[in-house]
Amino acid sequence: MSFSANVKAELCRASFGKKCCSVAECHGILLFCNTYTAEQIKIVTESWEFAERLPKLFKKAFNIEFDSLPAETKGGKRTFQIQDPNKIAAIFNQFGFVANQSLSVHVNFSILEEPCCRVSFLRGAFLAGGSVTDPEKRYHLELATSHHKVSKETYALMLDMGFYPKDTSRNGSNILYFKQSNYIEDFLTMLGAPVCAMGVMEAKVEKDLRNGVNRRVNCETANLTKVVDAAQEQMAAIRRLEERKLFDTLPEKIRNTALLRKENPEATLAELAELVEPPVTKSAMNHRMRKLIELSRQ
Repeated sequence: MSFSANVKAELCRASFGKKCCSVAECHGILLFCNTYTAEQIKIVTESWEFAERLPKLFKKAFNIEFDSLPAETKGGKRTFQIQDPNKIAAIFNQFGFVANQSLSVHVNFSILEEPCCRVSFLRGAFLAGGSVTDPEKRYHLELATSHHKVSKETYALMLDMGFYPKDTSRNGSNILYFKQSNYIEDFLTMLGAPVCAMGVMEAKVEKDLRNGVNRRVNCETANLTKVVDAAQEQMAAIRRLEERKLFDTLPEKIRNTALLRKENPEATLAELAELVEPPVTKSAMNHRMRKLIELSRQ
């Protein structure tokens, strides 16, 4: 299963709780589902666990059954529909609206006064219109609804609960989303998916560790390249001096330094400095090498 499917499966293991929480969860589902109008309610999901939870949830919240249920086979999309005007009117009335008179739907904050109901509402919103990307690839969690007013009101609700989503629109849908791993972890934990939230944390730790190793390897590779390039330049300088019969005319310290380099072509400056009798500093060895190259160019 995808990471998003795993999150929804974990959320569906949450108990239904009090009736007010079931009503709040259904409110979130309806406002973020495929179709929620006075003529039709249609909820489409690929989550087997959500499909199992949905009829029980509607029965507890509204004492209503769906007019049509999907086949009880795993795999593919499952569609739940209500077209009975009386059922739809009862659902709208539950949230304080009149089905045939409401021009647009919006969040009824009067049923979200308790913290548990707010969490249930957002859980329903995620189950119906939410998704989260595999944290191994990138960090992205979003809630999508076709109702502009609902998106703005949910944004305000999340701000009040201490979350700071960003909002955008895509293909006619209004999107609330997080791209920070810590927000995604906290949001999933609050909704009731702590195991998947831990998966986000573990992915972040692994990424940070991997990035740290890569940075260290790149740094060491760059340093090694510098050492090799410098040693090649020094060896080339020595060869030029030997070809021009000038090697033996070098000052004693420079000549001894050149001999050390010839004997230890792969050594670093620090290693060469320790081989000098008596040992010198890396800075002194670097100065001698620069002088050697300068004399070869002259």
